[in-house]
Amino acid sequence: MKQRILTGVIAIILFLPFVIYGDLPFTVVVYLLATIGLYELLKMHKITWYSAPGLMAILLLWLVLYPATKGNLPFTSNTAQIILVFFLLLLAYTVLLKNKFTFDDVGFVLLAVLYIGMGFFYFIVTRNGSDDGLAQVFFALLLIWSTDTGAYFTGRSFGKNKLWPEISPNKTIEGAIGGVVVATMVGIIFHLIYQFPYSLITIIVVSILVSVFGQIGDLVESALKRHYNVKDSGNILPGHGGILDRFDSAIFVFPVLHLILQFVS
Repeated sequence: MKQRILTGVIAIILFLPFVIYGDLPFTVVVYLLATIGLYELLKMHKITWYSAPGLMAILLLWLVLYPATKGNLPFTSNTAQIILVFFLLLLAYTVLLKNKFTFDDVGFVLLAVLYIGMGFFYFIVTRNGSDDGLAQVFFALLLIWSTDTGAYFTGRSFGKNKLWPEISPNKTIEGAIGGVVVATMVGIIFHLIYQFPYSLITIIVVSILVSVFGQIGDLVESALKRHYNVKDSGNILPGHGGILDRFDSAIFVFPVLHLILQFVS
């Protein structure tokens, strides 16, 4: 536990200045985090980063993230055409390797890039896309952290009914509800301090949705690890695991938060 807390504190100290500053330094750090996350996911599937599919996946990830640096939406016509080219190249690679790299592997690589890419794309867009960007990022991160904390302590104190034992045996329904309640309280307090240009009801609904989707993101990564029979996605963060272990909720939360705020604006 001491190692976990120490790693968390050091990570926050190192990452926080980039979040506060935003712009290019923040974008570069997010590119790095996304690349490490993709590497961890490819490794689960036993695809090395220096293989042809691994290198193509990393390059495609950077291309998916690139529109965010220009303030553009994902999947422009140019992006779609580039993805199509990579898709064809990966299919051609299955022939070259005589099905040692299969059609299923092609699907995995493309889905891995989109899974990682969309989450970190909207991380960049949320921070750099508006005057409220910094507040929105802190709002999202605080909701994620408070959900985890609330779920942990509520689950330990009152948890009796398992949420999804085949995927994450320690999570309970009571803990999940406790996480949503605590996150909603934190969302309300944050709004009262910062005063977003939205009604209190909107903030409550957004907090609930962010908390729920954050937990879904956590469960999705747990399902991935269970499928590939690994305990953690990596070991870059002692006591925490890998980048995916720390950003699994954020990968779901930032796209959802962006879409919700676009809808209510």
